[in-house]
Amino acid sequence: MKLGLVGYQGTGKSTVFQLLTGVAPDAAKVQSGQVGIATIPDQRFDRLLDLYKPKKISPAKIELFDTPGLDRDRPENNAQRLSVIRESATLIQIVGVFAGEDPQAEISGLHDELILADLQIISNRIERLKKDVVKPRPDREELQLELEALLPLADVLQAGNSLADMDLTELQHKAVQSFSLLTRKNRMVVLNTSDSHYVVEPIPAAEQAHCAVIAAPMGLELELQALPADERDMFAEELGLAESSRDRLLRTIFEVTDRITFYTSCEKEVHAWLLKRGSTVLQAADSIHSDLSRGFVRAEIWSTDDLLRVGSERELKAQGLNHVEGKEYVVRDGDEVFVRSGI
Repeated sequence: MKLGLVGYQGTGKSTVFQLLTGVAPDAAKVQSGQVGIATIPDQRFDRLLDLYKPKKISPAKIELFDTPGLDRDRPENNAQRLSVIRESATLIQIVGVFAGEDPQAEISGLHDELILADLQIISNRIERLKKDVVKPRPDREELQLELEALLPLADVLQAGNSLADMDLTELQHKAVQSFSLLTRKNRMVVLNTSDSHYVVEPIPAAEQAHCAVIAAPMGLELELQALPADERDMFAEELGLAESSRDRLLRTIFEVTDRITFYTSCEKEVHAWLLKRGSTVLQAADSIHSDLSRGFVRAEIWSTDDLLRVGSERELKAQGLNHVEGKEYVVRDGDEVFVRSGI
């Protein structure tokens, strides 16, 4: 799962990237962006490690893309800078409250930038289609239908509205599926503050865009991470940082992306997997390995919470807490999944 960190220059976006991934910003990648991996904090996973003491551990991870900072003074360059994050599943906007930015203005500004970037993509395709549909070609009728599907979307964007709340027809979905439209992606906002006492007031632009909002002193916490553990805890308590901002942000990201965690655990390896909420066990099998989904026979399932409560697989099965499911079973958060495959 890939997520894009976006924001205007000077918001502390790269500081958040470093805090989450442990990767220092690379000056050579300012224009192209930088990728890093963040591990999701998970108490269940930690307890599974204590139970199995595995030879290999694989916690759930997300990929973060620190995108080029947007330019407030030269907005004509921003559509190109935003194009690099179209493959990201969720957009995380960083607002530098510590530097005096107005969250309402920043969120509204990005909203307009996303609309403009999507309008540019769709308008370019519409112009191409208008030229092609007048030519005698075998797919002319199909192209005409695509054109008719895209025109209403362009109208919505030209009116200054995003496509997030628009119910697309099947034909419109097909027409835009390769565009990875930015205005249809999940978004959240991180208010990068100077201290831990910032009070988050309602932000109309965030509410309109259905954005979750959290506030935390990311720069301050990054500085704390560089301290020895005993000093770090002492200063964190003095500064009112009772909970790690990093962990809180990662958990919020996890919720916004609507993912669940399932596990495959044994003495050889404990592995936490991320899965879109509502997915079937067949889709879970495919995320583990495509061979498992192709040869899927059945899956043995039990709750990790039940396993940790009773203390062993033997006791869990003795109490009948495991069950066998077919490919249509919808995986629940915290499930242990063991796929039986014919391949």
